Amino acid sequence: MKNAHQKAKTNKRIVIAVCLAAIAGTGYATTATATPEKPVRSQQASTLLDAGYESGGLDSGIPGLTTTHAKASDASAIESGGDGSARSVSHKVTLNNPDYVSDGAPRSESANNKIEKSLIHVGDVHRYEFSVMLKDWETSKGGAGDIIFQGKHAGGNKPSFYLMAKRNEIAFRSPLLDLQATVVDDLRPHFDEWMQFRIDVRWTEDKTGYYKVSVQLPGEKDFTLKKTYTDVNTFHPENPTDFGYIKWGLYRPASSTEAGDPATRVVQHDNIRVIDLGAS
Repeated sequence: MKNAHQKAKTNKRIVIAVCLAAIAGTGYATTATATPEKPVRSQQASTLLDAGYESGGLDSGIPGLTTTHAKASDASAIESGGDGSARSVSHKVTLNNPDYVSDGAPRSESANNKIEKSLIHVGDVHRYEFSVMLKDWETSKGGAGDIIFQGKHAGGNKPSFYLMAKRNEIAFRSPLLDLQATVVDDLRPHFDEWMQFRIDVRWTEDKTGYYKVSVQLPGEKDFTLKKTYTDVNTFHPENPTDFGYIKWGLYRPASSTEAGDPATRVVQHDNIRVIDLGAS
């Protein structure tokens, strides 16, 4: 009788195991199955912009891509060699020279402001990736930063965020929120080398947004998260606007030769991507 009872219990355990296996096979979770804290979202992601400059044109072969407005013939150029590719784009600014002035300031930049699907709207969750090389860079004695990438509100508004090379570091800044953090401590070992950046943004008009800034320096195998700001209002223009966009290149709004900043700067960019991460 005892053996029969044990046999029944064994059979019951086998039946339960088979049932659980069948349930798992249908995709339903059981209490014994570990569930990730957040679902994998890679299947939701889609690329909205991919500028790699392999076309050989300043617009990277993308209709509507805005190129520099500076008049100098070398304000922007296609360069041989990129970050793992054959070509990249350069932007050059020489202070005190009107040919390197665009929209009233010393700058040379490209932008996606006319590429509708890659624009910024409230509710978007975007990833911005790019590679940058500080070409023949010189350490500055001045305190001003040279902006190399922006998330910009349309209509002449200040940026939501930007990355700037400042003295010996690269810093992330959100000017209207008065946020600033160093994300590369020392640039000097990486002059003339490709650095990769990733900025994830949830675009909100209330304090449910976020910025997440990651960096991959030469020799590193993957990105490292450097700074996170959560519970912030990321879509916050000073003047009314319903969209934003990104700009990459070189913008030197406060640089000055009198303060000890080099007259000429050149940056190269490659692999500029806007990725829609879907809901989060």
